[in-house]
Amino acid sequence: MSREDGQMTQPRTPRHHREHTLISTASADALYSLAADVRRWPAVFEPTVYVRLLEHGQLEHGEHTERFQIWATVGAGVRTWQSRRELDPRRRRIGFAQEHTTAPFTAMRGGWEFQSLPTGGTRIVLRHDFALTDDTPATLEWADRALDTNSEKELAALARIAELGHPVDELVFSFTDTVDTAAPAADAYDFVNRSDLWPQRLPHVGRVLLTEDEPGIQVMEMDTVTADGSAHTTRSVRVCTPGRRIVYKQLLPPKMLLGHSGRWEFTEHDGGTRIAAEHTVALNPAAVPELLGADATLADARNHIREALSRNSRSTLAHAAAAR
Repeated sequence: MSREDGQMTQPRTPRHHREHTLISTASADALYSLAADVRRWPAVFEPTVYVRLLEHGQLEHGEHTERFQIWATVGAGVRTWQSRRELDPRRRRIGFAQEHTTAPFTAMRGGWEFQSLPTGGTRIVLRHDFALTDDTPATLEWADRALDTNSEKELAALARIAELGHPVDELVFSFTDTVDTAAPAADAYDFVNRSDLWPQRLPHVGRVLLTEDEPGIQVMEMDTVTADGSAHTTRSVRVCTPGRRIVYKQLLPPKMLLGHSGRWEFTEHDGGTRIAAEHTVALNPAAVPELLGADATLADARNHIREALSRNSRSTLAHAAAAR
């Protein structure tokens, strides 16, 4: 099988093993459910930019398998690969194996375990078994650093969300705005892709600093103005698939959010183009009273965030739909 970039994967037998652990006060069930739902990863896990589910299959006893493509920050760049997972909710275990790897990895598999402790809380174990293009000290050091950095961030993120004590659905959620246009998909895509021109094109954008050192991988810093006149600065990484899709992850989200990821999708529809703007967010409950008032609820915060993000999305959608 070939990767999306057309290169072949050359698997090797894993010969290196790494294990990362963390003790959390949250229940094993809460932690497992967070790790099991890959659709939430971009808002929960700092390294995850976007996840696209490819296949979902049901097995016996509530177990299931799935395949997905993931984009994530690894080291100093953004990488993508495809993985297959087997989920066992009864034992609270998740096994994974990369079907397509990126150098210097030539094989990668492992698993999550969530072990309830007799004294309360949960021991989270994240295992990686891998092989490399070569076993020189420099390559192994790079792999260890990448795994240490991302694994520690992911473990900490799971504990942070689960230990907040709120149902996950009240904190992590998604929503989508769409618009249909007669404009060609290429024109609409170009409008969103050229975010460096947004200060001249969009009323809610004051400044954009866009860099693209690698084709299709953008880092964008943007100042936006909200309806009340206040300004916010965000920093995002974007992965652009020409004419089809732009996915992004906010590296510096607004204060009310612990995480924010999104997707712009451009598809043919009724002789024109349907543009979709999707958001996946994780609320920061500690910021709600400060920003919305002492009596504000999580429901108030969800409504506030959805309205604020949708307002900006609808503005961008309208201008992209008129692009020629």
